[in-house]
Amino acid sequence: MTNRDPWQHFEYTSSDGLRLAGRKYGWRHNKRLPVLCLAGLTRNSADFHQLATFLSTHEKSPRQVLCLDYRGRGLSEYDKNWQNYNPLVEAGDVIDGIIAAGLKEVVVIGTSRGGMIAMALSAIRPGIMKAVIFNDIGPEIDGRGLVRIKNYIVNASPPRNWPEAEDAIAAIGANQFTLWNKQEIARQARLIFKEENGKIERRYDIALAKSLSSIDLDQPLPSFWPQFEGLKNLPLMLVRGENSDLLSLETVEKMKKVHQNMEFVNAPNQGHAPELGLEELPQAIAKFISSAEKSMR
Repeated sequence: MTNRDPWQHFEYTSSDGLRLAGRKYGWRHNKRLPVLCLAGLTRNSADFHQLATFLSTHEKSPRQVLCLDYRGRGLSEYDKNWQNYNPLVEAGDVIDGIIAAGLKEVVVIGTSRGGMIAMALSAIRPGIMKAVIFNDIGPEIDGRGLVRIKNYIVNASPPRNWPEAEDAIAAIGANQFTLWNKQEIARQARLIFKEENGKIERRYDIALAKSLSSIDLDQPLPSFWPQFEGLKNLPLMLVRGENSDLLSLETVEKMKKVHQNMEFVNAPNQGHAPELGLEELPQAIAKFISSAEKSMR
């Protein structure tokens, strides 16, 4: 990180002693409701760089943005027990991170796994959230998308070089992100992979695959409707990728019936999960957060 970077490295310790990490943006802007960004299953805090920069430097309403790396992802320490890679343990880590950062109340932006953690927080620490933005996640998960993600994580071979890494990302995103160009594919590859000692490695613990190996799609997938019900009284926004295979439009309609004031954006030309820093999504998210903040006054 250089002095020009809009973020600071953040470290804290989990309740069971793991060193966890993240990023803090706009930390001097402490007069507005802060934002907490929670990434997808194998992703990390860098995913939110564009959105976090936009929100923390907003001309009218700059605010603090905290982005966390779950255990086993990004710059956080890996867990020797892969069974701790689950939303409830990670929700506890998130609470620890919020406290360590000195925050009391936050707007949660949860991508995929991050949205599941937000629903867990609604049950175990509801008062900590003042508004929620789901990014391509809901109380029900479409099995098609889960199979695709599982196959990628469990079966994918590590790339030997950056061109192979970019080809892998292009193949994954071919039907999901129809407007990705070479520059965006290269950026995504460097969010997922890193180079160490001349080798291209994942930015997450490959033991995460074990947490998916037991999924049996012949059995009903677990749902989170009771936890989602706990969000009825909070301002809620849902961003869905138009090409998503993880969040169906049928589930979106069910969500609207439970939370009748939910704002909904179906992001064109994006799949699972939409890049929140592209197109007009940052402006829409900033407007929603400001509106939610005003409703609290």
